[in-house]
Amino acid sequence: MLVDKLALFTAVGLAPLFAAAQLSGSVGPLTSASTKAATKTCNVLDYGAKADKSTDLGVPLASAFAACKSGGLVYIPEGDYAMSTWVKLAEGEAWALQLDGTIYRDSTEGGNMIMIEHSTDFEMFSSNSKGAIQGLGYELHKDDNYSGPRLLRVWDVTDFSVHDIILVDSPAFHFSIDTCTNGEVYNMAIRGGNHGGLDGIDVWSDNIWIHDVEVTNKDECVTVKSPAHNILVENIYCNLSGGCGMGSFGTDTNVTDITYRNIYTWNSNNMMLIKSNGGSGFIENVVLENFIGHGNAYSLDVDSAWSSMSTVAGDGIQMSNVTIKNWKGTEAYGLTRGPIKMICPTGAPCYDITIEDFAMWTEEGSVQWYSCQSAYGSGFCLKDSDDHAAYSVTTTTVSVAPSGYSAATMASDLTTDFGTAVSIPIPTIPTSFYPGATPYSALMSLSSSGTSHGTPVASTARATSAATSVVKSSSSYSTSEYVAATGAAEFVATTSVSSAQKQITSAAGSSGSSGKHNQGGQWQGLGRGESQEQDQDSCQA
Repeated sequence: MLVDKLALFTAVGLAPLFAAAQLSGSVGPLTSASTKAATKTCNVLDYGAKADKSTDLGVPLASAFAACKSGGLVYIPEGDYAMSTWVKLAEGEAWALQLDGTIYRDSTEGGNMIMIEHSTDFEMFSSNSKGAIQGLGYELHKDDNYSGPRLLRVWDVTDFSVHDIILVDSPAFHFSIDTCTNGEVYNMAIRGGNHGGLDGIDVWSDNIWIHDVEVTNKDECVTVKSPAHNILVENIYCNLSGGCGMGSFGTDTNVTDITYRNIYTWNSNNMMLIKSNGGSGFIENVVLENFIGHGNAYSLDVDSAWSSMSTVAGDGIQMSNVTIKNWKGTEAYGLTRGPIKMICPTGAPCYDITIEDFAMWTEEGSVQWYSCQSAYGSGFCLKDSDDHAAYSVTTTTVSVAPSGYSAATMASDLTTDFGTAVSIPIPTIPTSFYPGATPYSALMSLSSSGTSHGTPVASTARATSAATSVVKSSSSYSTSEYVAATGAAEFVATTSVSSAQKQITSAAGSSGSSGKHNQGGQWQGLGRGESQEQDQDSCQA
């Protein structure tokens, strides 16, 4: 039977959450995992699975899903499972996947080890916050083979969440969120090899909230691709990673209403890279706020002539209404890679760009530069003009450190990467992802009621966070957003799920649009002293 810790969760209900800023409405599953488990529970052990790290989990997992796909909870208990048959879990409705054990890759086939597709009201989680997929990518990478499988992909999934899951050493990408709607991803640790093409999280979807995630790799940390609308990314820990980004972008780019907030980047390739080379379309309504960086090769890098991708036909991607504020910390060497690089396309100049409260300084040397091309707005090297004509690169060199650039570090900052030739250990999910910021939801393993392992359970963390999550970052909201968010949060605690959800959603504003993914992009990361021209971009998303 289900443990008592579900009582509060069931009483409050699972109102899909809305976080202020760029989301267009509520996110997350429509029904709780406890409700799903009460409907039906399908334990993979009952379908032939064995926690012996030898028997293939794939077929039993597919069978368990088939039995619970119309409503229920698929349960993978604690233990070690080998997986040699990849699964496509399609057409599910009101179902959950509880992964409390560890899945080990046991095949070299490409594709996706676990793919969730064409589903609604879905939740994937671990009740002990230890559930993991170990890709053992080093077995392939040590022979320079990067054509193995991805670990996890959700495609055309609506009203869902993925949380308290660990993804380790993928042979290729770790987690892709492909053409989904109303999703929440949180409380995750992703740890990959030190090589390009091992992306952390890639998202091209509508109305997605990604928060409280740590990524170690040498490629994308959390990156938005096209098309994407109403994406909120916050409390992200890029811990010796490629760094966060947007792109790469090609033809018909359509990216709107994107917020990155509370992004901590340590010893990575960049703090934010927006990359394209030719192409067409637009990026608009973007906020990049509260960034802390230390020892990164690049800081703010908008590159419309990104040499690591082939040139695409078109005048370029036009960016507008972009706010960059409250950036602190240091870059590795400001003389060769200054902290502000805004290289917009001459055929489609950027406009309405604001850079404010931006204080970065070089760790090596005593000089740094800011560089802009065809970029209009206010702050630093941006031109303040309404004509928006193309102009060549202008560079401002400074030799005095800006005031207030010092910034906090994190206790778990890594000093060395994990290479590509040895096994990468499975980490624990951290309880802090950005200095001074409290995660929106406690780890399930730390929930106040405790967890009785060996029994399928559902998330209780969402019950208590539903009344508080929308106000945790109130200092970053406008007055109207804060009032709407706090009012909605109080309402969740005192009224029915349906009426609270309506009020929360009403605070969101306009709806996002949907579309088909048309241009992926991964990039091979660079470390200190390496040139960006060494990177490669060859997404097969």
